[in-house]
Amino acid sequence: MEFTTGGRLEVRITPSDVGRRVSVRSLTAAGEPRGRFTDTLGILTSWTGGVLRITRRDGEQVEIEEASMVAGKVVPRTPARRRGLPAADVAELVTVAARGWPPVESEQLGGWTLRAAGGFTSRANSVLVLDDPGLPLQAALERVTAWYGERGLPARVQVAAEKDAILAGQLRERGWTAERHAWIQVGALAPLADREPDERVLLHRAPDEQWISLYNRADDGGLSDAARKVLAGGPSVWFASVLDEDGSPVAIGRCVVDGRWAGFAAIEVVPRRRRQGLAQAVTGELARAALAEGASAAYLQVERDNAAARALYERLGFADHHAYFYLRAPQD
Repeated sequence: MEFTTGGRLEVRITPSDVGRRVSVRSLTAAGEPRGRFTDTLGILTSWTGGVLRITRRDGEQVEIEEASMVAGKVVPRTPARRRGLPAADVAELVTVAARGWPPVESEQLGGWTLRAAGGFTSRANSVLVLDDPGLPLQAALERVTAWYGERGLPARVQVAAEKDAILAGQLRERGWTAERHAWIQVGALAPLADREPDERVLLHRAPDEQWISLYNRADDGGLSDAARKVLAGGPSVWFASVLDEDGSPVAIGRCVVDGRWAGFAAIEVVPRRRRQGLAQAVTGELARAALAEGASAAYLQVERDNAAARALYERLGFADHHAYFYLRAPQD
């Protein structure tokens, strides 16, 4: 909130600040003397027709009538990070996470990577945005739509909420719809392994049938060849399993090591064995393997609305780094 020397609120942003991170205070009901104040922090993606559109850190877009603004200012793009968490910018983590979940086929379009894997997960079947596509936006989107259409897949673009806020706004204006909101979280790796070795946890270099039987994306027919390639892909991949007395899996996990980063995924425990420390045991042994390969930082990806998983990862020391989501092309 800004004040003038006279003690009144002041608006210090203009349409020229589109693309910058701003803080705006507005009335929930413009023109009503008893309207409540609300504060919005995020990237100013557009300011047209008397309406501001701001993309918040979680990826949601907020519309504010210009007439309802009572204060506004530009704020630093990168908020202070929590002590003890690994430092990384969004571009680094986006790139590392993409290498840790590789598609079956891909094609470059300038700074965009078109990815496909037979429809197995949105991450492996969407456009990864790292730089300009090298074409006017409309032409690039036509190429994207045609490429995915040839494979019988819907066209999707993965966007980091704040880094790609302008692009996301442009796609929304063209009728693309947002879906599958998620967070990339980061944490220190060493604390995960700071426990006694657990001999119950078995480590493998490929997912065996027991591991797959507990994986929540597998169906009665198991996994497709494309899904198996995605899961086993990455610089250095480890799979962990804990088996019951009858040999059935009760907990699983996956970790991919890439330089200083260890990416965790598929941490799952059967319902009857939850709250018994099995998730911590699996992540601990995977972390131990990653540390042995020289990694020092950890990341994972979790859906925004998965409260149970978010609570688990918070207990393990992970915290939100940045939000991302997908924009899907309009369907005829």
